[in-house]
Amino acid sequence: MTTETVRHHKGDEESHIEGVRRPGRWLALAALVLAVLLVAVDATVLGLATPFLSEDLKPSGTQLLWIGDVYSFVIAGLLVSMGSLGDRIGRKKLLLVGAAAFGAVSVLNAYASSPEMMIAARALLGVAGATLMPSTLALIRNLFHDPRERSLAIGVWGAMASAGAAVGPVVGGFLLEHFWWGSVFLINLPVMAVLIVVGVKFIPESKNPNPGPWDLPSVGLSLVGMIGVVYAVKELASHGLTLDVAVAALVGAGGLTGFVRRQLTLPAPLLDMRLFRNRGFSGAVLADLLTILGLAGLVFFLSQFFQLVQGRSPLEAGLAELPAAIGSVTAGLLAGRVARRYSVRSVVAGGLAAIGLALAVLTAIGQTTGYPLLGASLLVVGVGAGLAFTVTADVILSSVPKDQAGSASAVSETAYELGAALGIAVLGSIVTGVYRGFVTPAGIPSDVAAAAHDSLGGAVEASSALDPAQAGQLVSAAQEAFVDGLRIAAGAGAAVLLATAVAAWFLLRDQKLADGVEH
Repeated sequence: MTTETVRHHKGDEESHIEGVRRPGRWLALAALVLAVLLVAVDATVLGLATPFLSEDLKPSGTQLLWIGDVYSFVIAGLLVSMGSLGDRIGRKKLLLVGAAAFGAVSVLNAYASSPEMMIAARALLGVAGATLMPSTLALIRNLFHDPRERSLAIGVWGAMASAGAAVGPVVGGFLLEHFWWGSVFLINLPVMAVLIVVGVKFIPESKNPNPGPWDLPSVGLSLVGMIGVVYAVKELASHGLTLDVAVAALVGAGGLTGFVRRQLTLPAPLLDMRLFRNRGFSGAVLADLLTILGLAGLVFFLSQFFQLVQGRSPLEAGLAELPAAIGSVTAGLLAGRVARRYSVRSVVAGGLAAIGLALAVLTAIGQTTGYPLLGASLLVVGVGAGLAFTVTADVILSSVPKDQAGSASAVSETAYELGAALGIAVLGSIVTGVYRGFVTPAGIPSDVAAAAHDSLGGAVEASSALDPAQAGQLVSAAQEAFVDGLRIAAGAGAAVLLATAVAAWFLLRDQKLADGVEH
C-alpha cells in the first residue's frame, strides 16, 4: 500500500469519525453528569442533615432509619426495570420526565411537614433517581460513537458517580452551616432545569427498535428481590439476625430467583441473563460492586471517625474526605487511555488492589492518627475506584448490543447501589459488633450505658448527662472501641478487595476496550 493510499484511507476514516461526532455532545455530557452527581450526592447528603431534621419532624427511631434508607432501597429495586423501560419508550424521553419529577419531588422533600410525608417523598425521589441513572449512561453510548471519546465520557460519568459519595458531606456541611435542612434538596432544582433545557436541544433520542412488551411481573419481582436483599443486609448490620431480617432475606432471594427464571423464559426479557455468560461482563460487574463497597464503606466510617473521634465539624469532615473525590475524578478521566495502553485487566485489578492496600494501611489507625496518613489513604482509594469503576462501566457498556444499552447500564448502576449498601452494611456490622462489646467504666448508670452501647453518636450524646470526669471516661472507652472496630473492618475490606483484584486479573483476561468507530 502506497503512502498516498494510506493517507487517503486515514483521511476517509477521520472524516467518518467527524461525521459521527455529534455537535453539542460535550455540553449534553455536562448536563448528564451533573444529574448523576446530584443523584449520588442525594444518597449521602442527608446523613449530616439528620440531627436538624429530627429536631423539626421528631421521627421515631424506625422512621428515621426509613427516611435515611428508603431512597437507596427504591433506586436499587427499580434500576433494571427503568433501564429496560428507557430501551423501550426512549431514553431521552425517560430522562427528561425523570428530571422534571426529580425537581418537583425535591421540593416535596424540602418542605415535608411530618415523618410519614418525608418517607413518602424520599421514596418518590428514589423512583425519579432510578429513571435518571441508567438513562444517562445509555445515552452516552449513543452520543459518542468514537470509542476513545466514549471512554473519556464514561470516565467523566464514572468520576461524578463515585465522587458524589465524597462530595455529599461537603455540600451538606456547607449548606447546613448557612441554611435550613431543606436546602440540601432545593439545590436539585437549578441542575434539573439545566438538564431539561440542554437535553431537549442537544441529546438525541435512542431506543431499542424491536423492544417487545415491558413485563410488569418482572418489574415486581425485581423490586421485591432487590429491596428485600438490601433491607436484610442493612438491618443485619444494625440489629443482627432477627426474624424480620431472615424473612426479608428469604423474600428478597425468592424475588431475585423468580426474576432470573422469568427472564430466561421471556422472548424479550427486561434483562438478558445470557449476558452474564460473558466472562468479561460478569467480571466487570463483580469488580464494579466491590470497588464501590470499598469506597462507600470507607467514606461512611471515616465521616464518623473525623467527627466523633477527632472532633471535626461536619464541613471539616467533608473537606477532609475530598482527596477521595479528587483521586476518583482524576483517575476516571485517565482510565480509558491507561487501559488501552496497558490492559483492561491490569487497570481494574490494579485499582482494586490499590483500594485493598489503602484499607490495609488503615488497620494501623489510632484515635490520634494524623491527617497525612488518612488523606493519603483516601486519595489512593479514590484513584483505585476511579480506575476500576470507569473501566468496568466501559466494559459492561461495550460488551452488549447497542439496543440493550439501557439494560446494561442498569446492571452497572445496580452493582453501584448494591456495593454502596453492602459496604456500609457489611463493614458496618463488623464495626458495630466490635463496638458493642466495650466495657463500660465503673459507676455509669445503666440507661446511659445502654445508650452508649447503641452507637458512638449515642455515647457522646448520653455522656452529657454525666459529670465531666465520668463523661470523659465513657466517651474515651467508646471511641477506643469504635476505632478497634474500624481497624478490623478495614482488614476485612482489604482481604475482600485484594482477593477480588486477583479474581479480576483472571476474569478480565483478553478483555479490550473498543477502538473502531461505530457505524
